[in-house]
Amino acid sequence: MTAFAGLIFAQNTGGFLNDYLISVLLGIVEGLTEFLPVSSTAHLRISEALLHLNLSDPYWKMYTIVIQLGAILALMLVFTGRIVEFLRTFPEGEEHDRTIWNHPLTLTLIAFFCTAIPSFLLTKTIGKHLENLKVMALSLLIGGIVMWAVDVWSTRSDPATTHVEQMSLGQAIWIGLCQVLSAVFPGTSRSMSTIAAGQLVGISRPAALEFSFLVSIPTMIAATGYDLLKTLHPKHVEGAEAIAPLVMTGHGWIVLAIGFVVSFFVALGVVEWFLQWVRKHGFTPFAVYRIIVGILLFIFASRLA
Repeated sequence: MTAFAGLIFAQNTGGFLNDYLISVLLGIVEGLTEFLPVSSTAHLRISEALLHLNLSDPYWKMYTIVIQLGAILALMLVFTGRIVEFLRTFPEGEEHDRTIWNHPLTLTLIAFFCTAIPSFLLTKTIGKHLENLKVMALSLLIGGIVMWAVDVWSTRSDPATTHVEQMSLGQAIWIGLCQVLSAVFPGTSRSMSTIAAGQLVGISRPAALEFSFLVSIPTMIAATGYDLLKTLHPKHVEGAEAIAPLVMTGHGWIVLAIGFVVSFFVALGVVEWFLQWVRKHGFTPFAVYRIIVGILLFIFASRLA
């Protein structure tokens, strides 16, 4: 019996209909939280724990990775116009004041590599924390406090950089390095780390959010692609983090497709809404939410220990 078949018949799912509903729920959670600064990883792990899913099961590891691709696709669709604009103006920029080293496309790739290389070197460290609910709880809590403090501090002065097109090479490198925190400590949130990092170096809220989204496209494609490769072809990965081979069933593909589609449409709405929200409001509500969820999750994790 495959790992997925064992999950279907041995756990508390109660039949195929429940699997579909579980997939819809997880797709909604992924779509809602992937680009908000609240950590999709933590929310998916919490949801899976509450649903009594086996967090070490190969199928659910792969499922969590694939539905992220739905959210990535939604983000790419929303930013198609901006990406085309950047390609059209490369390397001089719209105002003809950019070079190949500080054009938004170049800065996005530089920030990506500043994240990708350290994250790859820290693969084993990252693997140790992925399923640790206490680490996620502390990351949510500390990240919420930091985000709140940075957002309040940034409102006391006018940002020097109000558009992505004005960003410098140093700012991009700084944001890329700060994003490594979200890889090492699940629960930190990619968007939280990049937004707060951007605000600390004088970037406005909307510009920091836009650059956060731009950087998340190559970062998430690379991260999910690498994780998916480890899951489907563990022979390509050396060490204990390799996952047992996965055998898919027809039912498994349907459940996976449901989560992917739901994640795509929910993320599509969330990205559009969040871009509008940030132009008028701050990040404080999300910081407060992180702090509350972090405290509750720490209590929950302590009781499980």
